[in-house]
Amino acid sequence: MCDTAGRVVKLFTEKGISFGFAESLTGGMISSDIVGVPGASAVFAGSVVCYTNDVKMNVLGVPSEVIDENTEVSSECAEAMAEGVCKVIGCDCSVAVTGIAGPTGELPGKPVGTVYFGYHFNGKNGSFRRVFAGDRLEVRKQTCELALETLISIVEGSI
Repeated sequence: MCDTAGRVVKLFTEKGISFGFAESLTGGMISSDIVGVPGASAVFAGSVVCYTNDVKMNVLGVPSEVIDENTEVSSECAEAMAEGVCKVIGCDCSVAVTGIAGPTGELPGKPVGTVYFGYHFNGKNGSFRRVFAGDRLEVRKQTCELALETLISIVEGSI
């Protein structure tokens, strides 16, 4: 468990806001950090590990056109994932991550380490891209940390 997970649970508990995740490349790592925090069940609704495009489309409702036109590693897909997970698990706020952890999988203009973060809160979607250095585990760890920081930024209004 990281310290940031504890800050997330504390902040969301104080604000009375529930949250969840749609995790692709992290495969549940973000959720695992959160459930390591005592009291997380008061605000953590759950997550969807959506490693395949079928799950992104059939569970989260990501339109196939989004993936066909932009690939699953895109801001459009990340935003659709974030909105979809809020609907599926019934939470107020969400962060979604999709990317290329490596060591292979590079796409044109999207090197290994590329991660798109999508978020949904109060009916609004947003996204951003980061490119992380390091091996597969390091990319996933950095993604987890930034996903948790993103939740804090959303609720504090800095995003």
